Amino acid sequence: MASPKNHRSGFAALIGRPNVGKSTLLNALTGEKIAIVSGKPQTTRNRILGVVTRPEGQVAFIDTPGIHQAKGELNRYMVETALQAAEEVDLVLFLIEPPAGEKPEVSPGNRTILERLQKLGKPTFLVINKIDSLPKAALLPLIDLYRTEFPFAEVVPISAREKDGVDRLFQAVLDHLPEGERIFDEDMLTDQQERTLVGEYIREQVLRHCRQEIPYSTAVLVDIFDESEREPRPGTPPGQLGGLIRIAASIYVERDSQKAIIIGKQGQMLKTIGTDARKSVQRLLGAHVYLDLRVRVEPRWSERPESLKKLGYD
Repeated sequence: MASPKNHRSGFAALIGRPNVGKSTLLNALTGEKIAIVSGKPQTTRNRILGVVTRPEGQVAFIDTPGIHQAKGELNRYMVETALQAAEEVDLVLFLIEPPAGEKPEVSPGNRTILERLQKLGKPTFLVINKIDSLPKAALLPLIDLYRTEFPFAEVVPISAREKDGVDRLFQAVLDHLPEGERIFDEDMLTDQQERTLVGEYIREQVLRHCRQEIPYSTAVLVDIFDESEREPRPGTPPGQLGGLIRIAASIYVERDSQKAIIIGKQGQMLKTIGTDARKSVQRLLGAHVYLDLRVRVEPRWSERPESLKKLGYD
C-alpha cells in the first residue's frame, strides 16, 4: 500500500552519555517497552530499533548504548555501536540531562560527543531530557550554552519519563526528514525478536535487584524457547493469558563470587529475579511462561571476543 502524499520517513539515532534517558524516550515514543530501563548506567548494550508510524510519516528511532570512556572489549563494542548508528541515520538526537551544579556547563564527556558529531556533519537536535527536575529559570541559560558549542537544527526540552514534549519532538523530527514512502510495514514496532527481548527482561531484573559490580559482569542467553504449547486452549476468555511457553535461560557472570550473589542465600535472589522477570515476559508474550534460570561462570567473558560473540555482542 502506497504512503499518502507528503508522507515523510527516515532514521533518527538517540545518542548521549549513559543514563540520560535514551531508552525511556524510545519507549515513550513507541508506546511500548522495547528497551529495558534501569537507574544504572550502561543498561543498553546493543542498538535497538523502534518504529513509530503515523498517517503523516514514519520514523525509525535507534536507541544506542551510552557513550563513555571505553575500557575493555565490551565497553569498546558499546561505544562503537553508538557511533556507527550516528553515521547511518538521517538525523541525530543528542540527549543531555540537566547538569548537577548551579552553573550550567558542558561536561567533558558531552564535549567529546559533540566533537564526534561535528565531524559527521549530520543534522542534530539537542534534546534536553528530565526537565521536570530543572528549574524553569535554568533552561534558557543551558540552551544558550549548548548553542555556542554546536549548530543544532532544533532544541527540544522534554521529560521522557512524564512524556512531556515527546509528541512535539516526534513532529520536529518528522519535519526534518525527507518525503518518501514507509520504510517498514505499518504494523512493525521493533526489530528485536521475542527471544532477545526475553533475555533483556531477565537482565533488567538482575540490574534491578543486584548492586555494585554484578550487573556489569552479567549477560543473559536464552537457551530454550519452546512455543509448542503457545496456542491458548479453546474457551480461553479474550484478554486473558492462554497457552504456555517454556523458556530456559542462562545468566552468565565472570566469577564464582558473583554467581553466589545472584543465587543468594538458599536461592532466594535467583528466585526473586525469576519471579519478576516471568511477570514481564508474560505481559510481553501474552501467554503463561515457565521460566528456568541457571547461573553460569564464564571467566572474563566481557574481555574475550569469542565470548562476546557467543553472548550476542558481535
